[in-house]
Amino acid sequence: MTTADSRPKDPTPVLSPEQPDAPAKLVVAMALAMLGAYLAILTPVVVTMAIRVAQIAPDNKSAALGSVLSVGALLALIGNPFFGAMSDRTTSRFGRRRPWLLGGMLVGLAGLTIVATGASIPVLTAGWALAQLGVNATLATLTALLPDQIPPQQRGRVSGLLGLMTSVSILVGVSLAAALSQHTVLMFLVPAVIGVASVAVLVTVVQDRPAEKGHFAPYRLREFLATFYINPRRHPDFAWNILSRFLLWMGLCSVTTYQSYLLIDRFGYTTDNVATGVLIATVITTVGLVAGSTLGGTLSDRSGRRKPYVLGAGFLLALSLVVIAFAGSFPVFLGAILLFGVGEGVYLAVDLALATDVLPDPNDAAKDMGVLNIANALPQSLVPILAAPILAIGGSGSNYSLLFLLGAVVAVAGSLLVRMIRGAS
Repeated sequence: MTTADSRPKDPTPVLSPEQPDAPAKLVVAMALAMLGAYLAILTPVVVTMAIRVAQIAPDNKSAALGSVLSVGALLALIGNPFFGAMSDRTTSRFGRRRPWLLGGMLVGLAGLTIVATGASIPVLTAGWALAQLGVNATLATLTALLPDQIPPQQRGRVSGLLGLMTSVSILVGVSLAAALSQHTVLMFLVPAVIGVASVAVLVTVVQDRPAEKGHFAPYRLREFLATFYINPRRHPDFAWNILSRFLLWMGLCSVTTYQSYLLIDRFGYTTDNVATGVLIATVITTVGLVAGSTLGGTLSDRSGRRKPYVLGAGFLLALSLVVIAFAGSFPVFLGAILLFGVGEGVYLAVDLALATDVLPDPNDAAKDMGVLNIANALPQSLVPILAAPILAIGGSGSNYSLLFLLGAVVAVAGSLLVRMIRGAS
């Protein structure tokens, strides 16, 4: 197998700090594509899948939701680095990124159509698995555009903008779910169609060239397995970044996955109106996230430092999770959610920028960023699996206090691990 040091140079240049900022239209198109892709895949995670599962299996909704989301997230875990590696290798005349950007969203649309029309948990699971594979092919490729297309001095701001799209997509998705609450099929398909359209816009804007033929070794089983592995001895900074990201996302997912059921079981909402409650919470979260993302990304770029902001974000997230754990009223919950949004915003603003600073090989950007994305895909699978027995402790099936306290612990641990990264400040 050819080593990284002996490879010929890839036709996509590695950007240097001396290059000018990326065009505004490219940055806007990347942000819109990120918004659309996350709108398609996060709206079900946050609200619509919980509603659909509760409609089909009301007496076993928590366990059923966990099984559906965990299978889909497991395939996302596999698909993200795999499709990233395939994108790096693509020699199509349309470029190495464009086919996966648009093709992935079309597959995601097909999967979400199955979810929207399915009437049993196995059918929902199959459709969700297909949707996760498709949209994660898009996300792996889209994330790789940050080191591909954005110069280092601009990455903090662009990373912050892209991170902001996560929460904006949830806000838009929950708003659509509330507006379309009487139309189950449209709750899933409208976000998916918007996702396809937004990615199509990016495909027309991005300058993309195919990979050089012969640049990579043939993609056999050994290379496939290597896709999921970064040697921690050779690349310790990237490995620590992955572990830190994984733990912080475990804390984040404890809220995003079970927020709907918390509102139902603790604050009196039902499947008919929980989308409205989630919408209110999401608006509050977004206010905090915009403030945190804007401030965090700007200050990080100005100072040239990333780690202090990740550390501070982790402690803010942990504090908010502790308050959520013991919130006895909806207003107290909303106050905690505001703090949660600020912490999430600061974290999302700098984490991608930090990752690009410690990439093992910029010419393998999509593959390596795909491996990094395992750290936020895996918690989507693990949290539903682990949450069911945690919620059952005490016999009520709704021990949310313990769930969120454990989320706070792992968030603090994740933020502390960023101190182990030596190649970034």
